Amino acid sequence: MKTGAPEPFSFEALIERARATASQPYIVPSAPPAELLDKLDYEALGKIHFRSEFALFAQGPGQFPVTFFHPGKFFPRPVRFHVVEQGIARELLYDKAYFDMPADSPARQLPAGGGFAGFRVQESRRGDPQKLDWRSNDWVAFLGASYFRAIGELYQYGLSARGIAVDVAQADRPEEFPDFTHIWLETPSDDQADAITLYALLYGPSLCGAYRFVIGRGAGVVMEIEAALFMRREVERFGIAPLSSMYWFSEQAKKTAVDWRPEVHDSDGLALWTGAGEHIWRPLNNPSRTMASAFADNNPRGFGLLQRDRDFSHYLDGVHYERRPSVWVEPLGEWGEGAVQLVEIPTDDEIHDNIVAMWVPRAIAGPGSDYRLHYRLHWLADEPYPSGMARCVATRLGNGGQPGQPRPQGVRKFMVEFMGGPLETLPFGTSPEAVLSASRGTFSYVFTEAIPDGVAGHWRAQFDLTVEGEDPVEIRLYLRLGEQTLSETWLYQYHPF
Repeated sequence: MKTGAPEPFSFEALIERARATASQPYIVPSAPPAELLDKLDYEALGKIHFRSEFALFAQGPGQFPVTFFHPGKFFPRPVRFHVVEQGIARELLYDKAYFDMPADSPARQLPAGGGFAGFRVQESRRGDPQKLDWRSNDWVAFLGASYFRAIGELYQYGLSARGIAVDVAQADRPEEFPDFTHIWLETPSDDQADAITLYALLYGPSLCGAYRFVIGRGAGVVMEIEAALFMRREVERFGIAPLSSMYWFSEQAKKTAVDWRPEVHDSDGLALWTGAGEHIWRPLNNPSRTMASAFADNNPRGFGLLQRDRDFSHYLDGVHYERRPSVWVEPLGEWGEGAVQLVEIPTDDEIHDNIVAMWVPRAIAGPGSDYRLHYRLHWLADEPYPSGMARCVATRLGNGGQPGQPRPQGVRKFMVEFMGGPLETLPFGTSPEAVLSASRGTFSYVFTEAIPDGVAGHWRAQFDLTVEGEDPVEIRLYLRLGEQTLSETWLYQYHPF
């Protein structure tokens, strides 16, 4: 690929650049003419393909070639890319010749220096092309604002992460989407390395930042991220290590005939490992109005949006929701006081990401303040540090009351399934206790039973909840035997209907 003039580069210098930039007025990044980009919609961009022979590192060094996305209607702002080798950076210069495109493509009208929208890291060029050809298979992608994503152990993309979240779902101000305006890709030094390193400059109206990513390819993908952030102005909801996903419906709540599939979601729950050591599972909702939940903590050990249901028959869709990755955030160092916040936004289709999970510090992020972040993102099939206790595997709702009798109004029946851990070794004839509490309402018909499917350690807790009014109810449940806790804690936000 064509490159520009050499200039020195280091992460320390990038941090100082971000600090200096934050003290200057924000200027909207330039982009090609909007009337031209509007013609590059999904259909037009679908006909434009990066030519693999121009891939960065296609012949090495390192295992993983890098290809690039073309800008268009939905990703209009070009990103300036650089390649770094031994402390010297050279900009990668855009050329239409890098892309296969139709003769009448609007992209041919772009002015010189149009730039790239994002990039992909392809699978190993040393792999067997009959099994996994790097030219048509990638495992990491950065595209749009500060969004990025990776495949997990099941070779499928799903939810996304981003550099930072600024004022998500705030009633008095719009959400802000800072951009990774510049990215530096480090030339691998070891031809056998199973990781890539890159740097990014984050630029937005409220803050600027410098990021370093070390991204490893193993059974899944693990990213170690360091960031230095410098505030321009106050941010009320300052979301660190944010994850964005999609949850439309599942077995717990689905309108009749809303869709032919049994379930549609990229993630089905939020998992928490608190600073006090408690493991929590919070099933996701598709609420009738935007809801924000906060789980206060001090120095959390981790959290993530997970896809626990891996049964194809629960989805029946060729896009393979059962393979979507789970993403776990592992703080490195102390994050102090704050809360994992979960934002759930109504959706009536699977094309919208309507779930956000993030860490929000207790102190307001004000102008002139700065933050140093260090954490890992694990893109796997499951959480990387399981508790060893029984896990919640399903949440089911129905009408309350008893069969053969009139079903009372305002009563909802819950069936919460747990599996594994100490439940597998319970003595015959022993039943665990369901420990229940709720923010309001009363419980009845509370009991536990082994599910008669022949699977050891598969139990369910059943209860009815009677509640008046339409305000949400927070419910808490776990299983115990005597003084021994047998399961993680199930939290649920019930919306009466």
